[in-house]
Amino acid sequence: MTITGIEKSHIFIRNRSIAAPTICARIFLLCLYLTPLASFAKAGASDNSHHNVLVNSMAFAFQYIAHNPFFYLFLSLALGYALGKVTIKGVNLGSTAGTLVVGVAISLPAFSVYGLSIHEPSLIADIFLMMFMYAIGMKVGPQFFSGIARGGFDFIVIGLIVVFTNFLLVFFGARLLSMEPGYAAGIISGSYTVTAVMGVAQSAVTSGAFSIPSGMTPDQVSANIAAGYAISYVLSTVFTILFIKYLPAMFGIDPVQAGKDAELSFSTGEDNEPLPTTHGFSNVGVLPIDVRAYKVQHQTLVGQTIEQLFNQYPHAAILKVVRGDKVFEASDNPSLEMGDIIGIRGDYHTLIDKGQKSIGLEVDEPRARHVEIEVADIHLGHSQLIGLTINDVMNKVGFGIYCKALFRLGHLLPLLPQTVIEAGDVLRIAGSDWCVKKAAEKLKGHVVIENTITESFYLAVSLMTGYFFGHLTLMIKGIPFALSASAGCMLAGIIFSYLRTRNPDFGGPMSEGARSFLQDIGLNMFVAVLAATVGPKILQSFQGIVVIKIAGLGLIAALTPPFISWLYGLYIRKMNPAILAGACAGARNSTPGMKAAQEICKTDMPALGYPVPYALTSAIVLILGYIAMVLS
Repeated sequence: MTITGIEKSHIFIRNRSIAAPTICARIFLLCLYLTPLASFAKAGASDNSHHNVLVNSMAFAFQYIAHNPFFYLFLSLALGYALGKVTIKGVNLGSTAGTLVVGVAISLPAFSVYGLSIHEPSLIADIFLMMFMYAIGMKVGPQFFSGIARGGFDFIVIGLIVVFTNFLLVFFGARLLSMEPGYAAGIISGSYTVTAVMGVAQSAVTSGAFSIPSGMTPDQVSANIAAGYAISYVLSTVFTILFIKYLPAMFGIDPVQAGKDAELSFSTGEDNEPLPTTHGFSNVGVLPIDVRAYKVQHQTLVGQTIEQLFNQYPHAAILKVVRGDKVFEASDNPSLEMGDIIGIRGDYHTLIDKGQKSIGLEVDEPRARHVEIEVADIHLGHSQLIGLTINDVMNKVGFGIYCKALFRLGHLLPLLPQTVIEAGDVLRIAGSDWCVKKAAEKLKGHVVIENTITESFYLAVSLMTGYFFGHLTLMIKGIPFALSASAGCMLAGIIFSYLRTRNPDFGGPMSEGARSFLQDIGLNMFVAVLAATVGPKILQSFQGIVVIKIAGLGLIAALTPPFISWLYGLYIRKMNPAILAGACAGARNSTPGMKAAQEICKTDMPALGYPVPYALTSAIVLILGYIAMVLS
């Protein structure tokens, strides 16, 4: 196998062997116990007192953090990522919630014990939040429009049921429970496990779209948002996974049989594959195809070019022609002559059953059989093939390629003959270099390639456009409504992603590795800044029985909407339970919930129902979170 220039530029290695929690914990302890800290200790410390050394070391550490806000950010990220990876019975916080917990754990004692405030430049939070929202828009853009336009009526309805039911329950529930401003937006963010809602809610506070009541400060409102998010996020994450996983059993449905029924309607399944542009995506692996050599002995083949034969026999591609001392590649497109030895690539059974009957005697000719196989990811845009099944697409494309995997919204879909191709999907194919290029042309797709210049350009244009339109304010009955810069950047990302998917000349698809990094670092940096700001105030948000209110309302808002959508899909639309469980998880923006459904159904079929409601609700919940903050 060879690795092309395209493939070389797209290998992102994920090292999972380093014990990140242990390393980060040791670094943090080292910061506290380094002996030079003693020289900076407060007056009165005794050289012989271990207790005083510890106290003074802690005091110095917090003073250093307070006076070096960038150190605080990196420390919160490092320990937050480590904490987020800690798994208890298959459940973990994740990097974002971990960063929030660590940030508050640092800023709260710094203020309450030592009287130190950590002042982070607000510009940092604004920039990284806008970058995060742009990355979200780039992810959901293609499916956001194509899912609405065609073939996903039930998935759209399920998404709308979940997102609007969640909003109504939280908004009116918070009013019924007489909760202070900020809690509703925080609970929507946490119960929906969409941290970005905190960002748009915060922007409503800072932009003036939300009028702060007398007796409250912006920091207190922000603290309420964070408190509502933190409690409801943890509970919603855990209970949504369990709820989605056991929904079929609650209704007396055998999930394994439901998975088999779904597979039967689509045919057979496929093994796991690395995500596009990640480490190992270009590995050929074991393919159910072979290259065999035959001597041309049938007059019907003589005079025909290789490309003509490609169109006649799409699943048996001629890749090499040996004529005496000459060897022709498929890209040379020679016309066949009697006695030529041709190397044909195709399915084992097809070659064995029909090779000698249709072509001639099989011979041992290494020059005809030595073909280097490439693997490429094709990002599908505007094409007449969109809306067809995998089986139909492969019959039309041909060129001896083999389809290895199909991805949608960064998730591997079951590769089944009846799986429908949508705009924005990534199709992984294997074949000779020339055949892969010809297939990409016929698919009217764009070979996944990372171009840092293009990405930087679109990032800058999207942030500029989103910022401008996000600050335009519309007055409705005296209440100012603004899109907010962050939501504007997300919409800019959706539009640019849609255009780039359908027009390769605009730069083609965004690298999934680059997009994932932008989404991850953007959100977690924003959360770290937020934690520094609200940490000193967050205890005030936990007075009385407010914790019980947040927990109860958060769980109701997290579980009731997918339950209603489950009833709709199961009894009204008679949907397959395995696919329906994936749709409910997508509408709830719960990837772990979808994984749990796959585990209990013992199939990848729930992934088919996940993308459309996920893409739809990812955008709508941000708008509803902003409205909840403005109207609270």
